[in-house]
Order: sequence, then structure tokens, then C-alpha cells
Amino acid sequence: MKYTLTRALAAAAMVVGAAQANAQYPEHAISMVVSYAPGGGTDLVARAIAPYIQKYLGEGANIVVLNRPGAGGAIGFSEIKRAKPDGYTIGFVNTPNMLTIPIERKANYHWHDFDLIGNLIDDPDGFAVSDKGDIKTLKDLEKYAKDHPGQVTVGTTGVGSDDHLAMMKFEKLTGTKLNHVPFKGAGEVRNAIQSGQIMLAAMNVGEVLAYQKGGTDIRLLGTMSQERSTLAPDVPTFKEQGYDVIMASLRGIAAPKGLPEDIAAKLRQAVQKASADPEFIAKAKTMFVPLRYMDDKTYHDELVQAESEFKDLWQASPWSEKSQ
Repeated sequence: MKYTLTRALAAAAMVVGAAQANAQYPEHAISMVVSYAPGGGTDLVARAIAPYIQKYLGEGANIVVLNRPGAGGAIGFSEIKRAKPDGYTIGFVNTPNMLTIPIERKANYHWHDFDLIGNLIDDPDGFAVSDKGDIKTLKDLEKYAKDHPGQVTVGTTGVGSDDHLAMMKFEKLTGTKLNHVPFKGAGEVRNAIQSGQIMLAAMNVGEVLAYQKGGTDIRLLGTMSQERSTLAPDVPTFKEQGYDVIMASLRGIAAPKGLPEDIAAKLRQAVQKASADPEFIAKAKTMFVPLRYMDDKTYHDELVQAESEFKDLWQASPWSEKSQ
């Protein structure tokens, strides 16, 4: 009896000790993994919101952004998945890449391997060209692509990305053949179109507008949203121009599966408050970032639906480079 009581007291002490330790979270720096190269939309948002998440985590919180680009995002997603679920590694997870990579090939992660914290961004895709060229509309692009098969080089953030899938949809609708050039992030795509390495940039609308503001001479040909983006009200949608292409990128924050409940709750609350902070909202507006906060449960439901749609798309039109 004495032995059993001693064990029970020891177990209780361990639980209390763990709770006290978690209550002091965070005690050291938190790594925020970005699965794309510096300068892209995800990287810019991560660096913009990190100070506000720190603010709501409490005094002493420090978030360090780490870029882990490559394989369309799979390298960074895998690093988040492998990390210890203690709240000291979190990271951005991007849709559709997070969903399409495991559908296309064997991957070291699945989105179920993450504890979702919350979604922040819902950014429609678009096509952009050099402002110095003769292509000014999607019709111009279609005509040029038909007259020059395989010569329209298209920069994207990787195989199976929203940019790549959008390119494939345009090819299918128009009967054209484009030349896919994958990069490690939107910043690299911007550099490539600016230098003339590629002819067409498939990237998110917010990224195009931010690069335009920064001095990059690119023209947005259309947005892949249901209705005109409030960020670019003068730019017609693809549907308005006769091309039924709807595509967007969600950018949310997740952590390795198995976070202690109190730490998960603290992170979710901090991210929710950061996303609603007036200063962050104002900063996001200057960066042309289309905010759409979703809590972990709403985000989960959105991913379930999106995964089902991408599985159907894979069956109908595989996007792997090997299948083309």
C-alpha cells in the first residue's frame, strides 16, 4: 500500500512539474520554418507576423524564421513533421503543395502529421509577364503559345504547386503546350522574369502586387479568383476573360503532431490575436497580403475538402513531370 501511494505521489508530482514547465512556455527561441526561399510571399508574411505572435505569447518570446526551400516545399514540411512536439518548432504549411506532394509521390509527411495552429492567408493565383513585352492579355498569351509551341517558359514554385496546377489547367483549356520551369520560391520566380530567364510568372496575386510596388516591371494578366480581387480591382479574372481557372494558395501555421494541449492552446491564441492585430493588418495591407484567418478546426475541414478535390484531379490529370 505504501509503495503504491509513493508511486501515485511521484506520478502526480511529474504531472504538476510538466504543467508548471509548460506554463512558462516559451523559455527559449521558437523556430518558424518557411519551406520556400527568402523573398517569396510566405517568407515575407512569416517575417511580418512573427513579432506579433511573440507579442501575444508574452514577454521573452522570440521567433526565428528559418528558410528550408526545396522539393516544392517538401523539405520544410518534413522538417516540421520530424521536430519534437514541444512548441519550439512551428512553421508555415502551404496548400496545395502540402496536399499534392503526398498524392503525387512518396513523401516523408502527410498533413495529418501536423497539429494545425491556424490559417492566415488565402491568396489567388495569377499570371504575370514582363511589362516591356507585347503580351497584354490572356488572349495574347494563348495566341503566342499556339504560334510558338513549347516556347513559353513558365516559372512556378514547384511541381504540384498551385502555380503549376494553374499552368496545367490553362494548357488544357487552350490546347497549348507551355514549358514548366520550377523554382524554390516566388522570389526566385520574380528574379527570373525580371532577368528574362522566363517569359511567364505563375504566382499569387499578392506577390505580383508586392513586387510591382518594389519596382519589378511585371504586368498582371488576370486573377484566378471567383470575383475580382480587392487587392487588384482593375485586373479582370480569368473567368471574365473566358478561362475557367480558379486557383489559390492557403498559408497557415502548424506544428509537429503531439503538442501538449496547453502549449497548443497558447500558440493558437497568439496566432489568432496576431492575425487580428490592427498594426499587423495595416502592414499586411501594404504588402498586398489577402488575410483569411481560420481556426484549427475550420482549417482542418478546409484541408479535408481540398485533399479530396486534388485526389480527384490527380486521377483525371496527373501533374507529375514524369506523367506529362
